Amino acid sequence: MAQSSVPPRPGPWLERIAMAYFLALSPRLSKVPQPELPERLAPFENLAVPRRHGHGTLAATWFPAEGRPRGAVLLLHPWLVWGRAYFHLRGRIQALRAAGYHALTFDFGGFGDSGPPQFFFDRDVEAALEFLHQRAGDLPLHVWGVSAGGYWAHPVLSRTKGVTGAFFEDVSPHLMEWSWRMAPLGRPDYLLYRVCLPAAYRFLEVRRHAAATSLGAVTYVSGERDRGIRPEDTRELARLAGGHYYLVPGADHLGSIKLAGDEVIGMALDTFQRAEEKTLAVRPELRSPEGSDAPDRSAPSSCRSFRRAPLPLGGERSHAGRWARRLRAPGRHERS
Repeated sequence: MAQSSVPPRPGPWLERIAMAYFLALSPRLSKVPQPELPERLAPFENLAVPRRHGHGTLAATWFPAEGRPRGAVLLLHPWLVWGRAYFHLRGRIQALRAAGYHALTFDFGGFGDSGPPQFFFDRDVEAALEFLHQRAGDLPLHVWGVSAGGYWAHPVLSRTKGVTGAFFEDVSPHLMEWSWRMAPLGRPDYLLYRVCLPAAYRFLEVRRHAAATSLGAVTYVSGERDRGIRPEDTRELARLAGGHYYLVPGADHLGSIKLAGDEVIGMALDTFQRAEEKTLAVRPELRSPEGSDAPDRSAPSSCRSFRRAPLPLGGERSHAGRWARRLRAPGRHERS
């Protein structure tokens, strides 16, 4: 789909109204204190990300890569009370660091210590990506978004070419469609939103944004038992974005990482690797000059495709070893 097909952003005042209505229709979340960072994730640094749109800053945490860095990943949390603390579990951060990636997590507006939301949440993704670029320099940037976090990344990725690869878990083509299935009592309000705020509704259509992305590689993952995000939704987004998909049997919403964590993490690392390789093939000038101290993006990383190279992350007994074995197993789950 052409770039011109991406719906225009609503004007500032209309966006404020649409955002207020959107929040009123969203699942209610209690304001809870954010848990302390566990020592097992050290070293880390808590930061404040400036915002160009909206009041206050975004509370964030920086996790430096182990050894020589080869890239940086922005982690986008789902619509849960814990905000960025969602990523303290399930091993995503540890795997990224071991593979040579810096990681940045942040709380969307209204979560944790971040300022209140006023505009659509893609503005927060935009601010965090700009901050990550300043922090990581010329390293390749990637996005790893879960549920609502991945959803709000799409309007940004459709208007920027600064991101190399992306990996998405449980992303709906439209949050109103997800709500229509999961909270049917609110259907009159969802219909009213679509009728009264058509420009905002069209802007929130992720299918259009997915078709306009220019990523080196992208993968979508979801559970086959997810009632809000159907398998055909995941397949469609992958097709529109020119990427791959992965359906986990028996998994409900946010359940793929629980039932197939090693496979999910392994595919994320492989996606970022493929994106970097494609970018280098198109833009060979990104390779570092011989003898330079700059990070060489063309050098094999510890997340090199599990089907083609050994993993220097602790052997067959490590998490990386399990990713390698499971990804070599034929036909366990549906993927493209």
